Amino acid sequence: MMEDKGKPSPSGISVTVMMLLLGVLQVGGMHVYTPGDVEAVNGTDVRLKCTFYSSAPINPNTVVISWSFRPLKPGREESVFHYQQRPYPPPDGIFRKRVVWAGDVMGRDASIILQQVKFTYNGTYVCQVKNPPDVHGPSGEIRLRVVTTASFSELLLLALAIGGGITAVVILLIIIVSCRRCKKRRQRPRDRGEEAPRKER
Repeated sequence: MMEDKGKPSPSGISVTVMMLLLGVLQVGGMHVYTPGDVEAVNGTDVRLKCTFYSSAPINPNTVVISWSFRPLKPGREESVFHYQQRPYPPPDGIFRKRVVWAGDVMGRDASIILQQVKFTYNGTYVCQVKNPPDVHGPSGEIRLRVVTTASFSELLLLALAIGGGITAVVILLIIIVSCRRCKKRRQRPRDRGEEAPRKER
């Protein structure tokens, strides 16, 4: 008997189904993304960036975002911020009146801003996002380091940015001045040509 090559074998179907199921399992679930290590100068504001991906459609009425803090020294975990339909800053504790919502739920952004950071803010910040029925998945963590002055790399980046801006302005001015000089040079022969007939009269 000849085999029907148009029909897939049962083993081929099972392999395909298994691959599809594995793909769904890998794509599905809640994923939270954070930068890892962040450095901030004492007394300045710092943005703690947290973005997320959910396999379920985003529903702003059911999304729950919570931020917590673990200090460097052994101690209890402290609530930093809570979001559920609207922001809920902490009513007491070291973060009272020091946290501002900077996220956008529909934009999959759960970021917050810490204002006027202090050395007591050194530690790990945990960002957790739930979007029912997608409520399982790892949290994002940020290790904040509060320093007295900006690091050399940050100062170097700042100097490069300022230097680049000044260089761009200088180049622009040189181009403008050069263009004006070229126009004046072109106009001089024309003016001389117009003056010659007048002298003959």
